[in-house]
Amino acid sequence: MLNSFEHTAFRLEVRDRYAEPAEAEPLRQYLAGEPVDLAWLENWFDLVSGATTKGRRISRVRVVTVPLTDYSRLGVYCAQFNNEAGEDIRYLPRTLADDAGLPDPDYWLFDSKILLRMNFGDNDIFMGTEMIDDPDQVVQHNYWRDAPMHHAVRRDEFAGQQHRERRHGSADEL
Repeated sequence: MLNSFEHTAFRLEVRDRYAEPAEAEPLRQYLAGEPVDLAWLENWFDLVSGATTKGRRISRVRVVTVPLTDYSRLGVYCAQFNNEAGEDIRYLPRTLADDAGLPDPDYWLFDSKILLRMNFGDNDIFMGTEMIDDPDQVVQHNYWRDAPMHHAVRRDEFAGQQHRERRHGSADEL
């Protein structure tokens, strides 16, 4: 779907951690204060850049627990490069997401009509997707796309907020 959508691709991420093997070393590097090797994201950057060059839009809202987990801090750091490639990543504190009644499962919504619910095991390992074609659910997920986009904060603003809040603690940079 990421190669064939016509206009928009939206992802809602609601987990504080994803057990992706390719992210283990970058997370270690980030926490050690070493340069983070972004080779594991290069294919994604190419896909995003190619899509946005053709006028298609890729966006996501990440629902995060504040204070951020180490994994979420790495995500905020890496999102600056996603944004450079053309993706619009925004952040929404979990308390606001809970107040808005956002769903628990992550999902992708393509062209406002194709819904892929993402399923994860208890150990945060991706288990696969489920295509949902029920029109009522698709409409509901469109609402869940639009509502957080209005309240979520763009990556750079969110990173600045987090940095200011952490200034008196760790000097880690997002």
